[in-house]
Amino acid sequence: MSENDQIQRFLFEQTDIRGEIVSLEQSYQQALAAHNYPEPIRQLLGELISAAILLSTTLKFAGVMTLQAKSSGPIRLLMVDCNEKHEFRALARWEGDIRQMDLQSLLPAGHLVITIDPEQGKRYQGIVPLNGDTLSECFSVYFAQSEQLPTQMWLFANHEHATGLLLQALPATQETDPQQRELKWEHITTLAKTVKPEELLTLDPHIVLHRLFHEETVRLFPAEPVAFHCNCTREKTSVALRSIGREEAESVLEEQGELVLNCQFCNQAYHYNATDIAQLFDNDENTSSSPLH
Repeated sequence: MSENDQIQRFLFEQTDIRGEIVSLEQSYQQALAAHNYPEPIRQLLGELISAAILLSTTLKFAGVMTLQAKSSGPIRLLMVDCNEKHEFRALARWEGDIRQMDLQSLLPAGHLVITIDPEQGKRYQGIVPLNGDTLSECFSVYFAQSEQLPTQMWLFANHEHATGLLLQALPATQETDPQQRELKWEHITTLAKTVKPEELLTLDPHIVLHRLFHEETVRLFPAEPVAFHCNCTREKTSVALRSIGREEAESVLEEQGELVLNCQFCNQAYHYNATDIAQLFDNDENTSSSPLH
């Protein structure tokens, strides 16, 4: 497991505060390799990927967490899927010339959509406006509205690395006095706010945690791997192809000689020739015309 592609959970002893730190390099570059994203999009997508992985630790079941930042501005969509194994994929949609601008200029009147989709169970979705100056601030709004436990997140990304730090208060077991709990939370988060982007982006997570919290007793849990993974398949692509209809598919075949569909996440190309199209739609027609018994 690469030290640059992992998530590290930790706990402050004698307090009711937990934390996570995620560090991405190879997986981050793999996720973006198939797309020529402008640098501002690459940076924001890296931050959103980090947030998705930090939040994926809350998945105690098989399922997918999807984070989306949507707007009608230059950046139309940032999207990350992440499962309980910390496997993720990401994409972005934009229009025009994207330059270095603040978040509100890139995603004006935007919304942050968080969806949890378990393989078994009820789907959950939360939506908050993108009102902050950074994605970290926007998540703070989400936590304030949806979490009963105080939570803060710091997110950073550059061309090569993406990273994030999360702190969350836990239910009162070590300290039950509300005033003392609040003082300890303020103390720990004040220490965390001193972290510099370059520290999180370039240093080993253990070094970062020592620099920030060397006066605290911190228990580290085993680091867990993070990986880029796209679950696209030819079968799933064929389902999408059926939706355009036989007439449209054959029209493209006649014009281009083959029909090619690319996965919007990993850009994997799926090729269909005349035989493939005939088999695909003939099977559908045979299935739909079969008598019921």
